[in-house]
Amino acid sequence: MTRDPGLQPERTRLAWRRTLLTLTAVLLLQLRLAFTGRVLDALLTGAALLVWLAVLVVTWHRATGAGPRRFDSWSVPLTAIGAAGLAVLGVAHVLGGVR
Repeated sequence: MTRDPGLQPERTRLAWRRTLLTLTAVLLLQLRLAFTGRVLDALLTGAALLVWLAVLVVTWHRATGAGPRRFDSWSVPLTAIGAAGLAVLGVAHVLGGVR
């Protein structure tokens, strides 16, 4: 069975973009609460923004193949931890736990 070498990199790029899109939606939900005057909301928004920026950088490097490969050793575990944290925050928004 012959594999097309172009399909796997394309699926990987699409997966990273879907992850970034999902994290963007959670960040936008969190930004609504950033200016409520509560310190916890501001801290959660700052953490969500940092995770989003880190995933953006990793996504850019993986999608374009630009830059050194130093992201390989820590990008996937850190992205997984950050995405899991933002997923919990997103679920809290949907269930109404974050106001």
